[in-house]
Amino acid sequence: MTAPEAPSDSDQAIADVEEQLGLLFGRARALWKDSAAQIHPELQPVGYKLLSTIVRLGETNALALTQLLETDKSVISRQVRVLEDLGFLTSRADEKDGRARVLTPTAEAIDKVRAVRTGQQERLREVLRSQPVDDLRAFVSMLQLIGES
Repeated sequence: MTAPEAPSDSDQAIADVEEQLGLLFGRARALWKDSAAQIHPELQPVGYKLLSTIVRLGETNALALTQLLETDKSVISRQVRVLEDLGFLTSRADEKDGRARVLTPTAEAIDKVRAVRTGQQERLREVLRSQPVDDLRAFVSMLQLIGES
């Protein structure tokens, strides 16, 4: 029986990237959970993700959110109902398509999401400020490459 081949430096580096991406995605899920709790104790992480997207867009509709977040229509529908009940969203009939609803964040939602984001962005900036600009640009390029795959 032959010994297994040792991974090449490239294979090991790729495995390290995969491991770090897994850890990063786990951290993102934990961050969404924490962010949701900061907005409202009853808000689920998916609700925070949805609300923060609506705040970023200004106004949108459920179909656009379904496509943008690659989420099932029923999930969007349930979370929109929760966000409306909590007073974070308003909806009105779309003038162009009466079957669709235009979703708009309330002023309270905008304030709360911005406050949460500001804290998150400052923590990220603190971590990245110490890195050379060329390394940051290389990091952006790698993230873009992964996002395009």
